Amino acid sequence: MPLSMARPGEANWIKRIGGRDQTRRFLEKLGFVNGTSVIVVSENDGNIIVNVKDSRVAIGRELANKIIV
Repeated sequence: MPLSMARPGEANWIKRIGGRDQTRRFLEKLGFVNGTSVIVVSENDGNIIVNVKDSRVAIGRELANKIIV
């Protein structure tokens, strides 16, 4: 399922990252790598705040849809 559908507070593992090469590289630089644990902290107006690799990152729903957990 896409990260945008994950419940807040629930730990998920990244299985795959879709999108163009540029998008995948951008997400990798933010810490979104296959096998990494990611927790949705909150969701506001389509923006999602997640904990990934001991950092909080805010991403839009469009990017969250490309991250499969």
